[in-house]
Amino acid sequence: MGKPTGFLEIPREMPTRRPVSQRIADFLEVYNPFPDEKLRAQGARCMDCGIPFCHQGCPLGNLIPDWNDQVYRNQWSAAIDRLHATNNFPEFTGKLCPAPCEASCVLGINDDPVTIKQIEASIIERAWDEGWVVPQPPMILTGKTVAVIGSGPAGLACAQQLARAGHSVTVFERDDRIGGLLRYGIPDFKMEKRFLDRRLQQLEAEGVVFRPGMNVGVDITADEILKSFDAVALCGGATLPRDLPIEGRSLKGIHFAMDFLTKQNRRVASDPVDASFIDSRDQDVIIIGGGDTGADCLGTVHRHRCRSVHQFEIVPRPPDSRTPTNPWPQWSNIFRVSSAHEEGGIREYSIQTRKFLGDENGHVRALETVQVEMKSVDGRLQFVEVAGTEKVYPAQLVLLAMGFTGSERKGMLEQFGVEVDAMGNVKADVDRRTGVAKVFTAGDMARGQSLIVWAIAEGRHAAHSIDAFLMGHSDLPRPLDHGNHARPFA
Repeated sequence: MGKPTGFLEIPREMPTRRPVSQRIADFLEVYNPFPDEKLRAQGARCMDCGIPFCHQGCPLGNLIPDWNDQVYRNQWSAAIDRLHATNNFPEFTGKLCPAPCEASCVLGINDDPVTIKQIEASIIERAWDEGWVVPQPPMILTGKTVAVIGSGPAGLACAQQLARAGHSVTVFERDDRIGGLLRYGIPDFKMEKRFLDRRLQQLEAEGVVFRPGMNVGVDITADEILKSFDAVALCGGATLPRDLPIEGRSLKGIHFAMDFLTKQNRRVASDPVDASFIDSRDQDVIIIGGGDTGADCLGTVHRHRCRSVHQFEIVPRPPDSRTPTNPWPQWSNIFRVSSAHEEGGIREYSIQTRKFLGDENGHVRALETVQVEMKSVDGRLQFVEVAGTEKVYPAQLVLLAMGFTGSERKGMLEQFGVEVDAMGNVKADVDRRTGVAKVFTAGDMARGQSLIVWAIAEGRHAAHSIDAFLMGHSDLPRPLDHGNHARPFA
């Protein structure tokens, strides 16, 4: 590497966040700019480690040591070429991925890992500023047509790869705008939608046709799609939210997290706000679920100026550092503080909601809870209530952010006739091919709720398989071939 002693001399540094009082007054991104000279210093921390385990952590197989070194050497154009070689949308992953690559960084064995995610995000922004990111339309058209259903990161990656291979690609999206969860699930304070829009303009210039407001299975049938296209990629995501069917669930004021976030994103996009908008201003809010979606809800209610907010998690509080049962290079299951947690709220662990309590108007007013602990019961780990720990929390708004249970079965999937496994995911082989002729699948619809890096990797992998199916062979990359088939969050 360019500076062999960099990791010994330079501490890890990240960009600062805007002051809490300032950022909760808007929905703009929370991070301040990071000077190039500091970024180059962070690139110098990348070790000449021989076996770069960061590759093991990244489903895309990103060539991380290469572009870390190129940033250190001020070779920005070469760095973006190496980054784009494996990742269609590094600005999305650079902002939204939890960075399993950093958890696998060799330096992380006994020191702070390299700031891989920040370097990635900075490379692509430099590339856009310099005008290096341009449409890459195909030189020759194949005459083959492909329908991509779903416009999240898996669908967009699949569409771009296939369009660049010369196929005519149409992306169907049931929402009124393209982007899937990138558009309506991710708050603007994590990724402003201008970053998505500029990529969509690039895809359109490369020949991708977008058809928003088209719900396959409703506005157009699966048979019509199959008759009109030579291949189909199902990339509709895992959109069935996990519910909490306990006493009082039918009370007003209890909402799924994605309904709450979608309506807020529409308001930020200047859509008209109607009576269905969920406003947390001056309310006591409880978020059930401690993951990324719960944190997105947390940051949003701060910006609404809620009165109070608690975030519940049924599992125990993670440790501050790795335990012997969670060794490197596994994903580090440790206590983390996101920008939303930094802004306020109380995190409660080992807590279970027994029932929702309502007022005379049928609206939720409180939650009855109890502390739990994990015990082995008949050979199985279960959550067992701790006697005497019952407590009532006031709440006029409850947001359910407990993850997803797979794809929506009715409608599109029924019409295509694809099989669904016990987890609610569309069955597919290693080439992302379903049991239905010329129908493929990728992303959360195939693997279940997962990370954006997995979605892009699966979209690229499906594109290779579709291209090979249509043409007899394919020169498109197969990112999942590098051996990392396990979920990064074990």
